[in-house]
Amino acid sequence: MKSAVLLVVLVLIGVAFALRGAGASDSESTERIVAPTAARADYPAPGADGKVSMEPAQWRERLNKEEFYVLREQGTERAFTGDLWDHKGHGTYTCAGCGQELFASETKFKSGTGWPSYYEPIAEAAVETTVDRAWGMARTEVHCSRCGGHLGHIFTDGPRPTGLRYCINSVSLDFVSGEPAPAPAPATSPPKEPSSAGE
Repeated sequence: MKSAVLLVVLVLIGVAFALRGAGASDSESTERIVAPTAARADYPAPGADGKVSMEPAQWRERLNKEEFYVLREQGTERAFTGDLWDHKGHGTYTCAGCGQELFASETKFKSGTGWPSYYEPIAEAAVETTVDRAWGMARTEVHCSRCGGHLGHIFTDGPRPTGLRYCINSVSLDFVSGEPAPAPAPATSPPKEPSSAGE
């Protein structure tokens, strides 16, 4: 009996999740301010604290309906509908809200989920996380550290080397073709004094 009730609850949650993502019409979901191979030239400038902070009305003016729904209202686009879920270009995926570099194309992998998936961000400081308790479960939400835009969620079923899957909404991202920006080099110990024996 408990199994049947749990199954019904899970089905209802799944239906509600699907309906929530189906809020935009097909014509609206394909409306993008930019093509998936170009970044916007008019990203808002960060303040003195390095953050982009705007009022909801300003974000509504700047973003299309689906972008606002996902980035500012923590929505989710329907699986397999975004323009970047199966994208294979070489370059950098940036935040559609503020332009911050988020993921290098080399970390993208095919997860079969219908959303772009990456095993790590371009830099640890590029994203921040919070606990998302929506839908009756605890998940790790990932958002842009510069503008706070909702990107997606992190799961522990990704490939090596991290074992993580950053499951990201296409509409949260722009793509800049070309070489990704290098990640900050890890701190190293001071160089060794040269030895006379050679190396």
